[in-house]
This record gives sequence, C-alpha cells and structure tokens, in this order.
Amino acid sequence: MRAMILAAGLGTRLRPLTDDRPKALVEIAGRTPLEITLTRLREFGIHDVIINAHHFADKIVEYLAAKRNFGVHVEVSREDVLLDTGGGLKKAARFFLDPPNRDEPFILHNVDVISTIDFDRMIRCHNQDHALATLAVQDRRTSRYLLFDNDSQLCGRRTGKDGGTEELVRPLPNPKQLAFSGIHVISPRLLSMITEEGAFSIISMYLRLAGTGEKIRGLRADEYYWRDLGTPENVSQAAEDINSGRISV
Repeated sequence: MRAMILAAGLGTRLRPLTDDRPKALVEIAGRTPLEITLTRLREFGIHDVIINAHHFADKIVEYLAAKRNFGVHVEVSREDVLLDTGGGLKKAARFFLDPPNRDEPFILHNVDVISTIDFDRMIRCHNQDHALATLAVQDRRTSRYLLFDNDSQLCGRRTGKDGGTEELVRPLPNPKQLAFSGIHVISPRLLSMITEEGAFSIISMYLRLAGTGEKIRGLRADEYYWRDLGTPENVSQAAEDINSGRISV
C-alpha cells in the first residue's frame, strides 16, 4: 500500500514559524509534522510514500536525507507552481499506477494535521463500501463543512459563518454538515477520472464526481484525537497535548 503527504502549501497562517522553513518542518515537541505523519504511516505498514513540495522544497529533501526517510521509501514531487490539493495529486498520479500496488487504495494525508484516526478502519470501510474515496470527518466547528446524506454520501459543501454559502450537487433536504479531517482513502480508479487542469481543489473534484453518482463517502471519526496545525496557537496546543500524554506520536 502507498500514501501521499500533501506538504506543498506556503503555511501563511503559521507565520512567523514558516518564514524560514516549510510547514512540514515546524517543530512540535521536538518533532516535525512530516516526521509524525511518516512515522504513523510506517507503523501502519506503508513503506512507499510520495510528498509534494513547493515552499522551501530543498529543505524538505535535505531533511529527509538527513533522517534516512525515517525508514520509508520516499519520493518528492516538486511543484514549481502551487497546484492545490487536486492538482498535486494529479501530478503525482503515476506513483500510484506503477506495479505492484496499482490496484490497491492509497492514503492521502495533509501534513498539517495530527490525529489518532485509525487508518485500518478507514481502509476496511472503504473496501467494504466499494467507495471511490473515503473521507474521515468529524462533528466539530469549522468554517468549511462538507454535506452528507443519510447514507454518508457526499452531496455538497457549506462555507462561511452564519450558514454561509451552500453548494449542493444533489438535491437533499437538511444534509448533515461535518468537518473534514484532511485524511482520505482513495481508489486508484479515481485517477483516470480527473479532468481538471492546473491548480484545483480535490474537494471540488469530489463534488463533481459525487454529482455524477460516484460514491464519495464520509466516515465518522469523532472518537479520535485530531488537531489542525495551521496556526502557531494550534502548534503550541499540539505540543502541550504530546508533552502531557494526551496523544502519543
């Protein structure tokens, strides 16, 4: 099984911590988000990982070399221009289509989240449902919700405060709004369905596919620890959670 870590973003919300390094290398309790994510994937049994990089890409390459890739085979997909989450995956698609694992689902993981979400459970549910993609979601507050029907199938999104703007790709009364965790399990057959070009959001692509009837499933992960590492305050809280033993990484 293989995985991709999305690490190309500028980390603007993390400034000044990202003034001289990518967000993947910001220190959290003596470790980095990249180390934490790679270690979790390795412990799950994944030893082939591709990482996209743009902001301070050379520092990511040098860091991986110095750490011997943390015992994982790693490739770096450099982006001269930021391609966003969907464009980044499209550029790296050939990594998942090479034998011998080209028929297996793969994990897509944002580098700037830390969690205890169970990968094995995600894979098992993904395979049982024959889903095109399975997204770990939680019932928590956010400014960007995904909308699901009673069968946990993606049907839209809602952004902004006080109800914000709603986009539905299938008519549905009272859809359930849930927050996306930044962790996906994806079937490789999705890669041939990508028609978007340049920089684009993978969520926009999911919505397009969900509107055609493809199964994009939300999997509830409320019981697991999860934290966004997108701000200095959240990084400090994650470090406190690690040091206090609330989360073990």
